[in-house]
Parts: sequence; structure tokens; C-alpha cells
Amino acid sequence: MADKKSNAALPASSAGLLRFFEDETKGIKVNPKIVISVPISLIVVSWILDILFIPK
Repeated sequence: MADKKSNAALPASSAGLLRFFEDETKGIKVNPKIVISVPISLIVVSWILDILFIPK
């Protein structure tokens, strides 16, 4: 009975995205917090540089 459950077809939820994200791939794994915080920090730094170094 355990074989039937492990070989059962996966539900067709979200056009197969559920199965896609279950697969492990090779490559660098990056924490999502880093992916969000780096661009935001670059934007903030560029705003600060713009405010401080460009006279109006």
C-alpha cells in the first residue's frame, strides 16, 4: 500500500509548479532575504548619494 501512495500521480495544481519546486537543482542557493535586501540597500545608498552630493 505504501508503494501506491509514493507512485501516485501528483495533482495538477498551478500548471505543474508544485512539482517543479520540489526538484532539487545544482547551483548556488541564496537566501531570499539576501535577494530582497541587496537591491533595496543599493537603492537607498544611491538615494543618499544623490541627496548628499548633487547640489540643488
